[in-house]
Amino acid sequence: MYNELNKIYARPKPYECYTAETLWNDEHISRRMLELHLNEEVDLASRNRVFVDRSLAWMIEHFDIGSSTRIADFGCGPGLYTTALAEAGASITGIDFSARSIRYAREVADRKRLTIDYVQQNYLDFESEQRYDLITMIYCDFCALSPAQRSTLLASFRRQLDNEGALLLDVCSLAAFEKRSETGTCEHLQLDGFWSAQDYFAFANTFKYQEENVVLDKYTIVEAARTWQVYNWLQYYDRQSLTAEFAENGFRIEEWYANISGAPYCRDAPEIAVVARKAS
Repeated sequence: MYNELNKIYARPKPYECYTAETLWNDEHISRRMLELHLNEEVDLASRNRVFVDRSLAWMIEHFDIGSSTRIADFGCGPGLYTTALAEAGASITGIDFSARSIRYAREVADRKRLTIDYVQQNYLDFESEQRYDLITMIYCDFCALSPAQRSTLLASFRRQLDNEGALLLDVCSLAAFEKRSETGTCEHLQLDGFWSAQDYFAFANTFKYQEENVVLDKYTIVEAARTWQVYNWLQYYDRQSLTAEFAENGFRIEEWYANISGAPYCRDAPEIAVVARKAS
């Protein structure tokens, strides 16, 4: 038992483990994730409906989205944004790891008679001959990736953006990082049975990496037949670090906001949203 607890409470190196496939395509977890995506009252898998509608209105106006706009939404989930943008007339591609989310998004598009190109794939591997006017990555998905993965993704964005195209994404801010603390808990059927249909105990350990401005939420799920883990990494940024990372990968940031609804930039806001374009 002592050795097992040592493993549970062990602090890995930053981005040492990556478990996105389990999180998005496990049969039970993906069903619970979809339920959270579709819960319009909470900010969990997706943001609440009021914020989504406000951010969509801002995006459509700000980028003058219409029938000639080509958009790719990386991490589109069940299509909360892609559906509305298609209804605004845009030509939409949605890419997501979760087969369940993509299946739901396609059902919505069919029901609404919308033409949306949904791709069920790890967006790190996605390539298209299309050149997009706008690429979006919403709800701080960018922060869950390792530095190498982020570089891979930004290179992909550069290839697939039109020369005059824009990249819109949001990240976690250093103001939010300062409010995080290291914790360790154990709970029976944590998160109301989110992790498994079987009986289980779950250990939740939060680790802060001060030098890297990274937080890990590490979950160890103990069932009768197995013990397994999920690693949720989050990178936190300020304007300087985000500007530097984008510049290293061939982008210049042109606009700064507090979130993707276009709220004015605020240093104390928990998130930062940016509009970036390919550097010359």
